[in-house]
Amino acid sequence: MNPTLLDLMRRVDTPTICNAIEVAQGTRGFDAYTRGTMLCSAPGEVMVGYARTAKIMARVPPIASPAEIRKRRMAYYRYMSEGARPAVCVIEDMDFPNAVGAFWGEINTNVHKAFGLSGTLTNGVMRDLGDLPEGYPVVAGSVGPSHAFVHVLDFDTPVTVFGLKVTPGALVHADRHGAVVVPDDVIPQLEAAIRKLIETERIVLDAASGPLDFDSFEAAWTAFEAART
Repeated sequence: MNPTLLDLMRRVDTPTICNAIEVAQGTRGFDAYTRGTMLCSAPGEVMVGYARTAKIMARVPPIASPAEIRKRRMAYYRYMSEGARPAVCVIEDMDFPNAVGAFWGEINTNVHKAFGLSGTLTNGVMRDLGDLPEGYPVVAGSVGPSHAFVHVLDFDTPVTVFGLKVTPGALVHADRHGAVVVPDDVIPQLEAAIRKLIETERIVLDAASGPLDFDSFEAAWTAFEAART
């Protein structure tokens, strides 16, 4: 990824990315984003990267033998340690909406951060909120105390998290608002679109930075409407 684009994406929130995609496409209607309210372990942080995906479950014990479960878990960790960077871990908990097992706590967040991933997006459970490492946000479906029978079912496979379908390698941006997948054909235009969006929003924000009468507002809004998507 272009280092300038990566730096810019790390400095803006997910709603900005959603709006910038519309700017790049020249129309509204883009819908590759999460639905519903998610929880974020670090509200001031964002994650950006290419998706490394997996599926887990935890409500019931695994059917496979302990040896097979460990083999799959180690294969999962190897997969997460490899691949293009920046990267984001995207996990579908197959127990959702009744997920009970926290795969994301102090141990796994530190391990995945050390692997070079920038955060986790999941519909599952997180815990150890006071002990998660800085610089590795988790955007999750719920908070809970136990890991239950959590185990890896599969990895490097398409997943769905809060209505958002994510394929391995997709470019993901997520924060306390939820997550978005950037279309491949938008990526080359995204930096310019973000900068144009910010410039356009300044028309109204600058006008509203002090006392504002209606006529001044109407003039600013007219200019804003003419410039926006």
